[in-house]
Amino acid sequence: MNRGLINKTIREVWFGTLLAAVGLAAFEVLLAYAVRLFAHDLNELTVQWLKWDFIQNLLKGLLGTEIGVQIGPDMITSVPWVHPMALALLWAHAITFCTRVPAGEVDRGSVDVLLGLPVSRTQVFVAELVVWLVSGLIVVLMGLLGNIIGSALGGSERGWVSARTLAVIANLYCLYVAVGALAWLVSSLSDRRGRAVAVVFAIVLASFLLNFLAQFWPPAKTVAFLSLLNYHRPLLVLRDTTSPFADMLVLLATAAVLWTAAVLIFARRDIRTV
Repeated sequence: MNRGLINKTIREVWFGTLLAAVGLAAFEVLLAYAVRLFAHDLNELTVQWLKWDFIQNLLKGLLGTEIGVQIGPDMITSVPWVHPMALALLWAHAITFCTRVPAGEVDRGSVDVLLGLPVSRTQVFVAELVVWLVSGLIVVLMGLLGNIIGSALGGSERGWVSARTLAVIANLYCLYVAVGALAWLVSSLSDRRGRAVAVVFAIVLASFLLNFLAQFWPPAKTVAFLSLLNYHRPLLVLRDTTSPFADMLVLLATAAVLWTAAVLIFARRDIRTV
């Protein structure tokens, strides 16, 4: 592992990572505080809400699974981990980081300088991978910290983080890794960073919509396994104590295949800057 490459990567991405981490933490504070503050009112309205099929479908689409007969505390605490804004912040960090090399370097014409260093292309990718995995973990943990603070401000009586919450966080991190690996594959095939970012965002948006539609549209349910969000279901972990281990393995295996393909393509492709 090349220390110089790692230091170079850290210098280039620390500010973006800081913004993503602080943004996710701030959002989690606000959302966790809000859901805790209004949890009692939501529980009182459960019976009335669930009489409406439209509301049931919206909740199923948001949470990515069947909601059962009532809105309980576990359902409330799962919302911050599947909220579109929280996912968008995580995905934005993964996509912007993982499209830096090679698409970003080619796009700004600096790839000749990068590849002119006495290192292999694989070494470049490995250095980027190490910094990315650590920075992504920091962002996710900052989201957890924000959730803890928001829950405490909202009057949570559950105390410190439970094992089930940590399982949800681990699952969320695996989802982050899978999205980043997808971005890396698209980047390895692209010469323009903007185009790569647009393609990856389109894919993850389609994944989100497919997971949403699968909750109440049978044709979509048959292909729901293609959605990355099908493997991130916090409600099942928090409410039913279902282990997310199998889902995490699917996400990590997908990430490994995508990242390996990206490395092979980048190592062998002919890169032109003019």
